[in-house]
Amino acid sequence: MPKIILDSFDLNSSFKVRDTLCLELLPLIKDKRPIVFLCIGTDRSTGDSLGPLIGHKLKFINKKGVFIYGDLESPVHAKNLTEVVNNIKTTYNNPYIIAIDACLGSLSNVGKIIIDKRPIYPGSAVNKNLPPVGDLSITGIVNISGAMEFMVLQNTRLYTVMQLAEIISQGIYHCILKIFGSKRSFELEIDTLLNNSSKLSSH
Repeated sequence: MPKIILDSFDLNSSFKVRDTLCLELLPLIKDKRPIVFLCIGTDRSTGDSLGPLIGHKLKFINKKGVFIYGDLESPVHAKNLTEVVNNIKTTYNNPYIIAIDACLGSLSNVGKIIIDKRPIYPGSAVNKNLPPVGDLSITGIVNISGAMEFMVLQNTRLYTVMQLAEIISQGIYHCILKIFGSKRSFELEIDTLLNNSSKLSSH
């Protein structure tokens, strides 16, 4: 899967998140592989609260084989990330981990969503030395990178973070509904989605 870059302010962005994830997850769910959404971050920093906000919006998902870790009540952050990942790997048989986190980027990319089939390095923006995590990553660019990145995260606009959280959580939620709600009809759409997948690439 090529790296996908989406604009969270695009009216169709949640549908693009949904379709991108559906293409990736349908074969895994059919094979009964556990799907774990690992929402990383802390509610103590506006810019770093993207993961917990998404986890909070998704925590009521109740589908067999789909699990949500990290929300506002029980965030997964630098101090407990390794323990949580180890717990996931011992609890589930060959889990497919989708790591979700905030990141910093260029001014022109603030508000963009990146979906990539590679792990993320959580805490790298604030010089945390944590192991890479995730088979797939979803990151939201919440602010600009540069000097004093800890302060940048602390002073990030909540509006930007909420917009990213809403679009990503909607995309995930509707992906799960689509796969579990109508597998047969979704499978008929796979060829169409594959043919149109190039439209999901970055502009």
